[in-house]
Order: sequence, then C-alpha cells, then structure tokens
Amino acid sequence: MIRRKVDLGTAEIRSDPERPGAYMLHIDGVAQSYVDLADPTHLEFEYMRRLSWLIDTIAPAGKPLDVLHLGGGALTMARYVAATRPGSAQEVVERDAALIDLVESELPLPVDAGVTITLDDARAALEAAPAGRFDLVIVDVYRAARMPRSVTSVEFVRAAARVLTHTGRYAANVVDVPPLAFSRVQAATVREVFADACVLSEAGLLRGRRYGNVVIAGARRRGGLPVERMTRTAQRDPLNSVFGNRVVHGPDLDRWIGAAVPAQDDDAEDGPVPPPPLLG
Repeated sequence: MIRRKVDLGTAEIRSDPERPGAYMLHIDGVAQSYVDLADPTHLEFEYMRRLSWLIDTIAPAGKPLDVLHLGGGALTMARYVAATRPGSAQEVVERDAALIDLVESELPLPVDAGVTITLDDARAALEAAPAGRFDLVIVDVYRAARMPRSVTSVEFVRAAARVLTHTGRYAANVVDVPPLAFSRVQAATVREVFADACVLSEAGLLRGRRYGNVVIAGARRRGGLPVERMTRTAQRDPLNSVFGNRVVHGPDLDRWIGAAVPAQDDDAEDGPVPPPPLLG
C-alpha cells in the first residue's frame, strides 16, 4: 500500500489481491477510484459503469470524443474513453496537484491516451472553457467526501450546457444518504437546464433505503438520451447488484423528483456527509 499526504487530504493506493494490476484509490479513508492498468475497460464501481453507458451510446463505437472531466481521481473514466475511443481529446480538471503527481507516478496513463490535465478549480475551468467544445462533460467533484456547492447549482449546470455541442451530454456522480433529498434536488437542477434528463442508479437505493451513488444525466436536445438502450444495458450488467439497476426518465423522473426544486447559487448546499463507517 502507498500512503501519502496530498493537498486535500491523505491518499492511499491499495492493490486488489484478487485482480493483479488493479488498484483502489482512497482519500481520507473513502474509496474514490478503481483502476485496472491491464484492462482499463474493467469498471469495478457501479456508478462508473453507469457513466460508461452514456459514453458508449453518445456516438458510434470507436468514434473519438471530446470530453471534459471535472474531478480527476485516478483518471478511471479518462482511461476508459482512451481505450474504447482511441484518438479522443480529453481534458481533466483537478484541483489537487499532489494527488495528480501521485497518480501519474504510481498509476501512469498510456503515453497515447490523449489526456490533458489542468490544475484548477472545476467551476472556474468550466466557466473559462469555450462554448460548444465538448461532446461530454462528466462531473465527479468531491472535497472531504462531499460534493461542493459550487458544482450543484443551476448556474453551474448552465455553464456545463454552454460548453457542450448540440448533441452533447452531461453526467454527474452524486453521492447521497437516505432519503436522497440531495439527489432529488440535483435531478431537478439538471432537468431545469437540459431538454432531456434521467437518473441511473440501483433500484433499492432509488427508493431511499441506503447510502450510495446516483448518476444524473442530461442532453441538450429532447430525446438526446438513449433511455431504452441504457435500460437494456443496465439489465445485462454482469456485475449488477442484487437489487438491479434502473434508469428513471420522463413521468417516472417527475414522480421521483417530487416537490424538490432546482438549487440556485444563492441557496445551493454541499452534498451530505457520508455515514461514519465510510469515513475511515
């Protein structure tokens, strides 16, 4: 195990004893990323597989994409895009320079990955990016295991929509606790900005029964999310949980959001604190 102080906490890289060449990145005791250096298409975390469903359906197989990753971690999704869509141009924005140094040293990217890493605040980098530049924006920004309020508002999501192409997509990884009040607000926020929106997660978690990850996706054009295809993929997921995955869309999404209203900069909140056992 490698343990090192980084700018925003303490990072640990632990090898997976059951999968040679695979590693888990923890920050302050919380699992952040899983990387298989030999097979970057192996996505151990369920929420990352859900993100891959968006990546796989955004364009024909193998076609390069322009992707903006807000939040770096161990660069798992950037590695996935590079492996499945060679020639893609990807920018990763990460605030923690020491973390990037550690990842590049211990879990190096392939030399031809086509990934540029920018050390900056996620929102500042997003607002400075050119309009219409990216096919996909992925938001996976966490500080002290919480999603910061700077990336949870309508204004932030509008900034993301601005940098997308007409057919571009947005995806955010949201970590929440029962009864998922924060996720419902985030879904309402994405729905406020994008013409099409959906939520992808485990069925049991969506009923507000436990802590976990919810992926919230948006597309600039109506019908821009391939909901039926993603639903079929969710059902076929070989690592599916016992509860199964769900894609919530349309009237079902309206019912799931309920009375939650979009967050504005003036009233946006940080994500919830994880349960104590997950804080190391």
